[in-house]
Amino acid sequence: MPPTRGSTANPTALTPIPAPSALIESVLAQIAFDAHGLVPAVAQQHDSGEVLMVAWMDRAAVAETLKTGEGCYWSRSRQKLWRKGETSGHTQRVLEFCLDCDGDTVLLKVAQTGVACHTGRRHCFFRSLRADGFAETAAVEVDPATIYRR
Repeated sequence: MPPTRGSTANPTALTPIPAPSALIESVLAQIAFDAHGLVPAVAQQHDSGEVLMVAWMDRAAVAETLKTGEGCYWSRSRQKLWRKGETSGHTQRVLEFCLDCDGDTVLLKVAQTGVACHTGRRHCFFRSLRADGFAETAAVEVDPATIYRR
C-alpha cells in the first residue's frame, strides 16, 4: 500500500503538516538531541534526491518545521532560530520529515525554492576532492551580495 499524503494544508506532503501538537511532542520525544540540545538535519530535494545542505535543529526548530511545513533550523553562529529563506527568499517546503535508525539525525525531504547555499549555489556540497585537492563542482547561480539585501 502506498504511503498516505499529508493534510489538505500541504496535500503533496507525506508528513502531516501542520502536525498536531500531540504528534509534535511524540516526535520530539523520539529525537536523540546532543548535549547542546541539537540534532543534525540533512535537507534533500524531494524529487531528485540531491543533498542540499546540512544544518542543526533544536526542539523549537523541529516544532516550528512541523507546525509550518517550512524548513526551520537553529543557527549556531547567531544563536537563534533560522527560518530558511527569511532573508533570502529561498525557502524549503518540507514534504517529509524522517528520523534515522538511531534517532540522532533528521532528514527533511524538501521542495527548494531558489538556491540552498549562502554562496549562491544550488547546494552546499560543491567542493569535491580530486587528486590535486578540492575542486568546485557547482557554479554560483545567484550573486550572494544580492541574496541578502532584504
